[in-house]
Amino acid sequence: MKKGFWLLIVLACFMTPRLVIAADAPAVVDVPPLAPAPLDIVTLKDGSILYGEVIAMEGGILHLKTPAGPDNLVKVKWESIAKLSVSHPIPFHLKEGTVLIGTATEGPDGTVTVRAEPLKGTMEVPLDSITALNPMIQAPVIYSGTLTGGYSQATGNSQTKNGSLLGDFVARGEQLRLTLNGRYVYSYQDGELSAKNARALIKMDFFITKRFFWFAASYFEKDEFQDLNLRTALSSGPGYSFIEKGDYQNPWLKDITLYAETGLAYFNEDFKNDKDQKSARARLAVRLNWPILEDRVTFYHSQEFYPESTKNYYLTMDNGVRFKLFAGFVSNIQMTTRYNSNPTTDTEKTDNLYLLTLGYNFDTTRKR
Repeated sequence: MKKGFWLLIVLACFMTPRLVIAADAPAVVDVPPLAPAPLDIVTLKDGSILYGEVIAMEGGILHLKTPAGPDNLVKVKWESIAKLSVSHPIPFHLKEGTVLIGTATEGPDGTVTVRAEPLKGTMEVPLDSITALNPMIQAPVIYSGTLTGGYSQATGNSQTKNGSLLGDFVARGEQLRLTLNGRYVYSYQDGELSAKNARALIKMDFFITKRFFWFAASYFEKDEFQDLNLRTALSSGPGYSFIEKGDYQNPWLKDITLYAETGLAYFNEDFKNDKDQKSARARLAVRLNWPILEDRVTFYHSQEFYPESTKNYYLTMDNGVRFKLFAGFVSNIQMTTRYNSNPTTDTEKTDNLYLLTLGYNFDTTRKR
């Protein structure tokens, strides 16, 4: 009997905490899963229907996020769209400058019905009067540039020192573009100077239209071993942007830029020993920038060509590849060619310079 009594006491001790815990435990409530967000609908003129999320429309191209597309993104020409339905509020930019923020449903053919926030009023808007949807708003001035340098030294059987510094800076506004470009190179061989040259370009572009502009430029160059105290070219003339970012939708070409300039230049060469030269010349310049692989690799080309005649001209040209390392740090491989068809006494017509440099690159362009 006593054994049974103590057995009941022990069982009660074990059961009591469990009963208390069970009593204090919160009740489990079944929560229904959240309903998926409604999809935007794009109906094309050929009858095709696309579902996804409208990200933006800029430059006549609609960007639709959908698992069906490469990189989960489909690009559709705006002119090929017959109907549009947008379930989430976005800005609608119209031709006359009005901006409506809201959702949209399909309207009669060629229109959408925009339900504007916060008043919830509706407005029928023709598709061809919409210039942009949720565009990326850039800063008034976009800055970009690169600064790289290189140094090498050898001791022992030969004593050499080589150094180089390259810089490029562009500030672009809606109507103005400032370009600064410079290079400095020196080399010592067995304690004696074997190369020393520098150049700089200052240029201002005044945009008359989106692509057509007028430039004013100053070019300066100095070279110890070309008997050159200072070469100066002051020039002005028209320029044109043949390719801008976004002109091509191909991922290999979407960020390429190309522009050319032509004009007249006052060309002056101040030599140490030879007779100074002054002349009026033409100027032809080309600049190409071609980033690929999400800016991880960039090919570039720039040239300045100053012909006085078919027998007397000067050309300087840069060709290079820039590799993005991490963050904004880059590695640069560049070949610079300078050709003077009428060199001074005891100097060559052609100079080639090969540079490997490391440095930093920046670009304030806003990207999605």
